[in-house]
Amino acid sequence: MNPRPDTPYLNPYLAGIGLGLVLLAAFVIMGRGLGASGAFSSTVAWLTNLVAPAHAQANEYMSEYIGDGSTHPLKAWLVFEVIGVAAGALLSGILAGRARLAVEKGPRVTTAIRLACAFAGGMLMAFGAHLARGCTSGQALTGGALLNVGSWAFMLMVFVGGYAVAWFFRWQWR
Repeated sequence: MNPRPDTPYLNPYLAGIGLGLVLLAAFVIMGRGLGASGAFSSTVAWLTNLVAPAHAQANEYMSEYIGDGSTHPLKAWLVFEVIGVAAGALLSGILAGRARLAVEKGPRVTTAIRLACAFAGGMLMAFGAHLARGCTSGQALTGGALLNVGSWAFMLMVFVGGYAVAWFFRWQWR
């Protein structure tokens, strides 16, 4: 299986400092903070414009992303940020000896139920990100760094909601 032992995780305080420096670099270099939902929004708007241009251009939300209709998602730097995050996570997992295909689940739940719950949770998070006008990284990191009251309220509710819902799913892990 794994010929070498797993390397220890990075100290969370050092990781937080590193993340703060990346956020600062994003502000200095790009003039804006971090976030991921914009990458998905620009890609979906571009794809919708390919299939149904009249609908995409008439949609107020999508029209912001497609502009005159010629904007390609690869011109949006957030798309490259998301690709870089995924590639960096994979590389980090491979280098640390932790990259393996597995479904993490408790002993009392099937793989199908675990995947269905993960999918449903992801859909709820995507809907919430749309309502909140930003994903957790954009709201918490960027908005929190800018001391936006709405971003702090959003993150507080993310933790409250997570703890509240966790009570209903603890049975899977016992």
